[in-house]
Amino acid sequence: MTTVQPRPPATTPSVPDAPAKLIVAMALAQLGAYLTILTPVIVTMSIRVAQIAPDDKAAALGTVLSVGAVLALIGNPFFGAMSDRTTSRFGRRRPWLIGGMVVGFAGLMVVALGGSIAVLTAGWALAQLGVNATLSTLTALLPDQIPVQQRGRVSGILGLMTSVAILAGSALAAALAGNAVLMFAVPSAIGVATVALLVVVLKDRPAEKGHFAPYRFREFLHTFYVSPRRHPDFVWNIVSRFLIWMGLASVTTYQAYLLIDRFGYTTDNVANGILLSTLISTGGLVVGSAVGGTLSDRTGRRKPFVLGAGLVVTAALVVIAFAGSFGVFLAASLLFGLGQGVYLAVDLALATDVLPDPDDAAKDMGVLNIANALPQSLVPILAAPILAVGSSDNSNYSLLFLCGAVVAIAGSLLVRMVRGAR
Repeated sequence: MTTVQPRPPATTPSVPDAPAKLIVAMALAQLGAYLTILTPVIVTMSIRVAQIAPDDKAAALGTVLSVGAVLALIGNPFFGAMSDRTTSRFGRRRPWLIGGMVVGFAGLMVVALGGSIAVLTAGWALAQLGVNATLSTLTALLPDQIPVQQRGRVSGILGLMTSVAILAGSALAAALAGNAVLMFAVPSAIGVATVALLVVVLKDRPAEKGHFAPYRFREFLHTFYVSPRRHPDFVWNIVSRFLIWMGLASVTTYQAYLLIDRFGYTTDNVANGILLSTLISTGGLVVGSAVGGTLSDRTGRRKPFVLGAGLVVTAALVVIAFAGSFGVFLAASLLFGLGQGVYLAVDLALATDVLPDPDDAAKDMGVLNIANALPQSLVPILAAPILAVGSSDNSNYSLLFLCGAVVAIAGSLLVRMVRGAR
């Protein structure tokens, strides 16, 4: 009698890893784009505003940043949706990557040469629209180009580039503080160059003609919407991300004025103080990002790392709120960097795990990026009345950072509502 051997179980073919040169190019482009847009947010815009409107600098900075951030809020998902639909023979991602950076460079030149708050606001609005066209497209490359087994590590690398950009931007601002044009031109020129390198390396493809419905006003409005009923995990991730970024933005937006008003810095040397604090926080971020991203991939778990990172950021904000010396502020900056590093490494990977539609990735990741952009708008608007509470000179930074701590811890707890990821 012939014995029939059982058929071996079917196996799912493994997806090859993304090439190293693509990951390096994506990381450099992420560095360049954030160097372009975050250097003004962290350092140079506050210096420029203080030079033009020294007696009303906090409110004027809020005006400039909030208008630009609202346009970023609109532009990010819009340009993401347009990128998804682009049928150009150059691909659907490449035109938006490089075109956005060129527009961003032009807007920052308007900021550098402008002599009034109105001109600064217009230039910053143009820069935000341009760079966010690039950022929304860059974000879509993670689900586009990187297989699931690499996303935690690559997300960690990309998250690290954000803080490296802040560090590099702070160093450039300190070196170029005496020249308004170079303060804005050099970071944005580096951004154009690094994104151009990615455009050369990237294997892009055009969108399939007829795959998407015509992009009318209804589709434009739909760009900003993800159904909570159909995709609750993705929506909870957006809400959690928004609240944690509110806490992060309270420090990144107002640390320059904290150093000036509490620790005796001036517009001439505050970039040096920011450089030192950024160097220390980046050290923490490197450790947090490397450890968090690697452990998340190895364990297959995302939520515990996001929750823990939010708690660490909250603790750092409480210390900053009551810091009585620059040394204590630097210690809190290290703690802040550790939490931010773990968060940036893991949360983007969590978002790709619960993405509603991989074919519409740029649009959905653009909606996710609203959670990054909107705090840049809301924090300056909300900060002015908060800073005025119980203070004759609008310098109640303790209350501002305590408010940041409250929303950050709320955001970290809400990640538990994401059911489709571990």
